[in-house]
Amino acid sequence: MPERSWSPISLGDDTPAPAGAYSPVVRAGDLLFVAGQVPKDLRTGAIVGGDDVRAQTRQTLANLATALAAAGATLQDVVSATVHLADEQHWPLIDAVWREHFTPPYPTRTVVGARLRGILVEVTAIAHRPA
Repeated sequence: MPERSWSPISLGDDTPAPAGAYSPVVRAGDLLFVAGQVPKDLRTGAIVGGDDVRAQTRQTLANLATALAAAGATLQDVVSATVHLADEQHWPLIDAVWREHFTPPYPTRTVVGARLRGILVEVTAIAHRPA
């Protein structure tokens, strides 16, 4: 394996490995890069929240918090996030849930429309947490 200036972080033995060829969290210096988190139960893989974008957003942010915790960070360490929405009209609903989980000053955030194959929301994030 080639030497890299970053290292992957495991979510733990009780969480299944990603289905694809990617790391769920990577540390590069003081930065953490978290792969797209979706509203799935991390242990069973079942989608949580049905057709309720608020419930799906809450589960997605809980999964983001779990990924960050594996690296010793919290949601308050997030400096930037990208939110992918199946329906851009859901922006006000996810923004309300966002305010339940983040406090001012808020991290940067970009919201984009995307085809998400059966889910309503996905979030990627970058966090700052000194090593």
